[in-house]
Amino acid sequence: MTERIGAPGTGVSRREFVAATGGMGAVGLAGCTTAFETDQTTTTTNDVGATTADLPETSPPEVVNVDEQGGAVTMKSQPAVHKPHPGDAMGGPVELPRVWAFSADDGDPSVPGPILRTTEGEDMAVTLDNTDGKRPHTLHFHGVSKKWEDDGVPTTTGIRVDPGEKHTYTIPANVPGTHIYHCHYQTQRHIEMGMWGIFRVDPKGYEPADKEYFLGFKEWDSRLSRQMAGEDVQYDPRNRRPDVFTVNGKCAPRTLHPEDGSPIIVEQGDTVRLHLANGGYMSHPMHIHNHRFTRVEKDGGTIPEAARHEMDITNIAPAERHTIEFEADADPGIYLMHCHKVNHVMNGNFYPGGMLGGLVYKEAMGTDIFKQLMEYAGYDG
Repeated sequence: MTERIGAPGTGVSRREFVAATGGMGAVGLAGCTTAFETDQTTTTTNDVGATTADLPETSPPEVVNVDEQGGAVTMKSQPAVHKPHPGDAMGGPVELPRVWAFSADDGDPSVPGPILRTTEGEDMAVTLDNTDGKRPHTLHFHGVSKKWEDDGVPTTTGIRVDPGEKHTYTIPANVPGTHIYHCHYQTQRHIEMGMWGIFRVDPKGYEPADKEYFLGFKEWDSRLSRQMAGEDVQYDPRNRRPDVFTVNGKCAPRTLHPEDGSPIIVEQGDTVRLHLANGGYMSHPMHIHNHRFTRVEKDGGTIPEAARHEMDITNIAPAERHTIEFEADADPGIYLMHCHKVNHVMNGNFYPGGMLGGLVYKEAMGTDIFKQLMEYAGYDG
């Protein structure tokens, strides 16, 4: 049984969670060739050779400390089934029958992909292993300054990683902050299929907050996923119609699940630091209830003290990254964090759902309302 509780980062242990909830009582009874890109690969080929039963299900994104691995990490992508909300509550179930999920080393596949974390001044050797793949891929890292051939764009570097191949990119950790990575081959489809993740460079002498979490936001047009699973639907990237809205790959209420979801778990008096990244194609104004926060970084750049101010909503454009900080000084309870484009906080026609998560005080975990929320989220204790 996993020890991971809450969003990726520095949450509480399972033992602390069980102690705070009193065991949850009865809750949980509910269940290199040419570098130029063409569209021929993905417009004529899907993943119907593998049935849903043959494919793994995605796991929540994990934090990979690349420094602890000698500065090296191997990334793979594989078809998988992704269930943003597998339950019946709040407009579920919501399923993407086919995604292309990144995994790191021997870890589980996830969308978004693993969170790669390193330290300023280090180099990462990132190997894209496509030996078992069925289509070309690349890796492009935002934020840091790297050599031309490591930019990950096949059209301008002449390098792509075809099926059966491997390629190692050297990614210097020379710009501290929170960044993203993604496949840059047929980008309009490959990101839509899930090929993106967060990349964090801690500055030298970094002082972590009491609680620190990573949250990735994305909207999806499920037609592409369903097309790649063999359904008779057409996806048009010029006429995109998002219908699934996720936080770290999950829709509410699954976002509140302490193991599969990404609740932000705090204790009163904590300093809280959230690294927010947008992997979608639309902007998302993210709002936290009953807490005012300060944006301290944007796209890896430190915001000067004189330019900082308190706010309760931060609008994150596609590929942007915002790091925000606040004190957990509210009345201990359960508060929402959600996109304020309210139609993004829906599962189909059901409200609430979608791009909505929760800020949960440990002191409130023993309440009846928290138990009810865990039942909605499908947590079985």
